Amino acid sequence: MVRILLVRGLLVGLLAGLVAGGFAFAFGEPRVDDAIALEEAAAQAASSQPAEEAGHSHAEKAGHSHGEEAEVSRPVQKGGLFLATGLYGLAVGGVFALVFAGLRGRVGPRSDGRLALAAAGTAFAAVILVPFVKYPANPPAVGDPDTIGSRTLLYVVMVLVGLAAIAIAVATARRITAGPWARWVGAVAAFLVPVVAAWWLLPTVDEVPDGFPATLLWQFRLASIGTQLVFWTAFGVLFGWASDRAPRRTAVPARVAAPG
Repeated sequence: MVRILLVRGLLVGLLAGLVAGGFAFAFGEPRVDDAIALEEAAAQAASSQPAEEAGHSHAEKAGHSHGEEAEVSRPVQKGGLFLATGLYGLAVGGVFALVFAGLRGRVGPRSDGRLALAAAGTAFAAVILVPFVKYPANPPAVGDPDTIGSRTLLYVVMVLVGLAAIAIAVATARRITAGPWARWVGAVAAFLVPVVAAWWLLPTVDEVPDGFPATLLWQFRLASIGTQLVFWTAFGVLFGWASDRAPRRTAVPARVAAPG
């Protein structure tokens, strides 16, 4: 059964990744193009100034190109977007299927379809939404290359906090026997306590340069979180639909073979 779930997760993940890639191509890539245009315009303006006024940092920006002369041109990057989201879907689908196999019959709804939706929504909240609230995605021209290591580490810490918060919430809900509403309230509170504490304690990263258009920044961030929302929604719905159909396909021959 685990092998069947793994194959299902890989196929559904690939399909959901391509769907999310289409969303990112339609809504995210135009924002990336706008941000790159701003970055290159600023670099050209800096390169036209005298060396003593432009400074070393401006010279570095002038040499940073996203256009046709870059190592990977924008047309190639846009084409590779679907490859990236497809591979992302394969990886997520494989991990999700293994976790789903461990959850069946132990945690959550008894229906495979409902469990898939609940697990996908929980994964989106823990792995995507929790770190995004603290450290939202930024377009090109936003962020210091020298701090990418520390920013990545902080993001990973928030992902781990989200996963730990889910585990604490599930354990809390299983200990409460007062009723469904009490379990829900206890689980939500147990989830929010470590998450809010991490949001408050971890350092804030604000590297948006002065003058960067706020509208473009938030359009990019909305497209980024929207791509993830589309992926996890598509994945949860498709995986749940396939899981609900599988028992019906296996049950039909059994009813036909049964004596009248």
